[in-house]
Amino acid sequence: MHVTQRKTALITFVLRLENSGEQRCRMRRHFRLLEKFALVCIGTLGLVYIFSHNSPSEPIDVVSREEGQPVSLPDLVAVRTEKPKHTPTCRENTSVSSLPTFAVQPQNVKDFLRYKHCRDFNLIQNVPRKCGGPENSHNVFLLLVIKSDPFNHDRRDMVRRTWGKERRFQGVQIKRVFITALSPNEHEQAKLNRVLELENRQHRDILQWDFLDTFFNLTLKQFKLLQWLDIYCPKAQFIFNGDDDVFANSDNMVEYLQGMEAGQKGGQHLYVGHLIAGVGPIRERWSKYYIPEVVTTSQSYPPYAGGGGILMSRHTASVIYSVAREIEVFPIDDVFLGMCLEKAGLAPKSHMGFRTAGVWVPSPKDDSFNPCYYRELLLVHRFRPYELLLMWEAVHNSSLRCARSPLRVALPQT
Repeated sequence: MHVTQRKTALITFVLRLENSGEQRCRMRRHFRLLEKFALVCIGTLGLVYIFSHNSPSEPIDVVSREEGQPVSLPDLVAVRTEKPKHTPTCRENTSVSSLPTFAVQPQNVKDFLRYKHCRDFNLIQNVPRKCGGPENSHNVFLLLVIKSDPFNHDRRDMVRRTWGKERRFQGVQIKRVFITALSPNEHEQAKLNRVLELENRQHRDILQWDFLDTFFNLTLKQFKLLQWLDIYCPKAQFIFNGDDDVFANSDNMVEYLQGMEAGQKGGQHLYVGHLIAGVGPIRERWSKYYIPEVVTTSQSYPPYAGGGGILMSRHTASVIYSVAREIEVFPIDDVFLGMCLEKAGLAPKSHMGFRTAGVWVPSPKDDSFNPCYYRELLLVHRFRPYELLLMWEAVHNSSLRCARSPLRVALPQT
């Protein structure tokens, strides 16, 4: 019988005995005991339900599938057959506190100096079969890798619906993964981890590590991605590496890559984007990109491509990973990748289709959101989620007519 029905029956029974003095007292005591027992049972069942549904004991490893295919029960079963090896917590380097000016640095700089030697972290969410396994990963022509804060559920959802949709285009396969870590907000961390777990069960596209997702940890995120590629997806031909707030025309990327030298298939050097050269560390403390001399005394950075979006070959990704394992980490990720290229004797190249600073329009009277300015580009930064949907639909509208093409997809400029 339902607990509520039991209570009603007991109350009715007790009321019938109200006029009996001694019996009345006994039955009231009996009723209180039964009521407590019922509440304990309900509470216990509730706790069992919560822990069984919200406390996964292991990272979620899910099998990749093409979007649009039905999900069968075996697909949701973790492919890992044993518990993952737990990486010991990396210890703080306390000796850095004696460095000149360390005491007056902002907290993010202090944290970077204390923990920059730490590179081994656990993979909480994984998709080991995203590329069909290492042996079949050559079937992936373009892997879209999107850097995403754990909080950015809406952005991830819109990317999945637009340029990040897994599909076959021009006869080649496009795949997608988001790379993320732990929210620095301790009060929200458990909830956001659960959201990412649910996303990964549904979409199978989340890579999450157990370090804090902060600006200065973006380099660490890049390093762990390169390591993941080396293990799980070493033969994917090309990799796009960008933010979750960009408009990336992945169709144009495929056409550009297919138009390159026939037969390359990612086996040669390619690293293109919005080229930044002739700049150095910003020493003003108010800047997001503030780098004090206690981090580097160099006054210049090597040429690098802006981190909003970069297109590279599997060859170049592999070379960068080899170098990254040997050199000291730098807190700004796109600069660090440029340092790795310089160390390897390779150079980034500019492509006019990457507009990380937005689109230039010839007149203030022109609408900067006109899809004719975007349909031939590879990437524009930055877009709100709803703008992303509107622009993706607009540039793919068969009725779109432009007076002239402002830009054609071109080979990299040298």
